[in-house]
Amino acid sequence: MTFDRAIKIAPSILSADFANFGAEIRAIEDQGADWVHVDVMDGHFVPNLTFGPMAVKAFRPHVKTVMDVHLMIAPVDPYIAAYADAGADVLTAHVEAGPHIHRTLQAIRGAGMKAGVALNPGTPADAVAHLLDLADLVCVMTVNPGFGGQKFIDMTAKITALRAMIGDRPIHIEIDGGVDVTTAPLVAAAGADVLVAGSAVFKGGSVRNPETYGANIAAIRTAATR
Repeated sequence: MTFDRAIKIAPSILSADFANFGAEIRAIEDQGADWVHVDVMDGHFVPNLTFGPMAVKAFRPHVKTVMDVHLMIAPVDPYIAAYADAGADVLTAHVEAGPHIHRTLQAIRGAGMKAGVALNPGTPADAVAHLLDLADLVCVMTVNPGFGGQKFIDMTAKITALRAMIGDRPIHIEIDGGVDVTTAPLVAAAGADVLVAGSAVFKGGSVRNPETYGANIAAIRTAATR
């Protein structure tokens, strides 16, 4: 992964056809996805269950871009090695998920992955002020995590604060939740460069009609960069 601040669209496969993940991943990448976002939920830290390390390992051969794995789980540390083995390129943990996020980020990097730190809507930007030298990505949740398809919560002030805090460090700002053609320009203008989109990418398309994915991805990118 080479660092740049160009807008990257990271479709969340939480909105894909669960019976056809390999084909779905190939379809979104062929249609212009920059990263593939995998939402891992444990039914404890968030009120939903999704993918474990074995599922992520099964996705890996199909992902040719960047596999961006977002852990909405607690605790995180016992599972870092398993997600490294599964092939995650970026592994993101929530600052709220445990008492030792600094050590968690060290362990993620130590396992050979890029380290991300996520902030729930109620958590201020200052929560990562002392973590930036260990972070490769800061994920700003613009919904309360747990489910796809939620309404966007405006976090532009937080994004702006993070962008100033980050300065010239090579750290991505990722937005997760309610990203579409209306909200993408707001978060991009505030300083975000990785836009996670689920329903906004997958709506209306399928592996038999992948061009719709491409049109949706292109529309979000155009909105974010105009």
